[in-house]
Amino acid sequence: MTDDPDGRPDSNAIGGQRRTARVRDRLERRVLAALGLGTLGILLVVFYYPVATVLVESVVVDGVVTLAVFAELLRDPFYFGDLARVFAGEHPLGVARDFLGPDRRIGIVGFTAYQAALSTLVSVALGVPLAYLLARFEFRGRRTLRSLTILPFVLPSIMVAVGFVATFGRNGTLNGVLETLGLPPVELMFTLEAILIAHAFYNAPLVARVTTAAWESVDASAVETARSLGAGPIRAFADVVAPQVYPAVLMGAALTFVFTFGTFPIVLALGGFQLATVEVFIYRLVRDLNYAEAAALAVVELVISLAVLFAYLRYEAKHTVQSGGVRPLPRKSLLPTAHTVREWLPRVGLGVYVVVASLVFVAPIVSMILASVTGGDGALTLDHYRFLIERQETGAAFQVRPWPAIRNSLVFAAASALVALPMGVVIAVVTTREYRGRKLVGTLAMAPFAVSGILVGLGLLRGLVFGVEIAGWRIAVAGSAAIVAAHAVSGYPFVVRTVAPGLES
Repeated sequence: MTDDPDGRPDSNAIGGQRRTARVRDRLERRVLAALGLGTLGILLVVFYYPVATVLVESVVVDGVVTLAVFAELLRDPFYFGDLARVFAGEHPLGVARDFLGPDRRIGIVGFTAYQAALSTLVSVALGVPLAYLLARFEFRGRRTLRSLTILPFVLPSIMVAVGFVATFGRNGTLNGVLETLGLPPVELMFTLEAILIAHAFYNAPLVARVTTAAWESVDASAVETARSLGAGPIRAFADVVAPQVYPAVLMGAALTFVFTFGTFPIVLALGGFQLATVEVFIYRLVRDLNYAEAAALAVVELVISLAVLFAYLRYEAKHTVQSGGVRPLPRKSLLPTAHTVREWLPRVGLGVYVVVASLVFVAPIVSMILASVTGGDGALTLDHYRFLIERQETGAAFQVRPWPAIRNSLVFAAASALVALPMGVVIAVVTTREYRGRKLVGTLAMAPFAVSGILVGLGLLRGLVFGVEIAGWRIAVAGSAAIVAAHAVSGYPFVVRTVAPGLES
């Protein structure tokens, strides 16, 4: 910038800078609008249109708009238990009185909510102590342990189910140890307990991650101020730390409930149809070609999940903790510095927790690895791996060979990431800008969190895999494209949740 003879800034230079800034802002807005519209177009095709197809099929039967399927579904005790009597016209007080009795019926929907609530409690019970350990103690390997909390998110559900069978099955590792100790075996497979433990395996680390971040954002100065004013350790925790930590716990619990309410592979593998959830029964209805009832049941599941997700997003918006500029609480040594009850009690509790957590998180993975190198006689062997190599070399055309399966998994994962990553970044930028309707856009963008994979798959099958004709053009998304689309839609919300906090700060 140059100055005029009087030493004042050149007005022409200032005007040029302002014009450049305005052009840059307009260009940025237009590029962002174009990217946003492109992302919206993808979502409309591979998510909202398939979901809308399911919604339409739930109210259109043989070309006639009707709520008969919904009415029949809501009044069916198989789905809604005693609540179906309320939908059938009975007085709610009489139904409530019977529900509180010993012969209550909760139905498929009630059982799904029940197991999701229990799974949430177990996940919180295992996740909060882990967050306490990571946030309040310093020890070798702490950062590695914190990084490992992301591991369950990248493990396929079927692989986890195999690990749980290898650990808690009739001939699993746990019963082998109990037999060695002369104790009776335990029967966990195809029980509700097995489902709860498997759900905790996936979701307790989620609770731990969000709670650890909140705990580390607590300002040590605020705690020191409370202590200087006469508050004891418990009072300081209750007045300063807890109000900043419990919103994160509730957020993790809400997400856990949504995820476990829409659970499918874990329940199907470890519970079977005798412990079927809504998701499993939708799959059964689709398999039996009962699309109308499957669509109606999927809509019921969608409404419940979206309600929980909406409440979660509203709560998160009001209780987001800004961690910038705070001095975090100092971490303590994992080893006690004095032989007092106050020093030893939390560490003994953490020791018990580590034993339980090892059984839940470590044992399934270790048992699966051991089972892969153990023969029927209990001896170590590589025969299982040799079988895979032989299958690859000599397998018939109709048999599944290992390498094509591995290659397909890698290709689908890479392609899904290439689609989900830019979608997530664009949506994160759009939802962190200030404009009217931003919260609504954010809620709609995060809808895949609450929409089950079975519902999206059913919508893709009915809406795009079979093809749809628009203005004389037949549009179909089938084969590999449909698989990538489904995975990208389910994955981009995680990109949004990772990128958005950095943009907001």
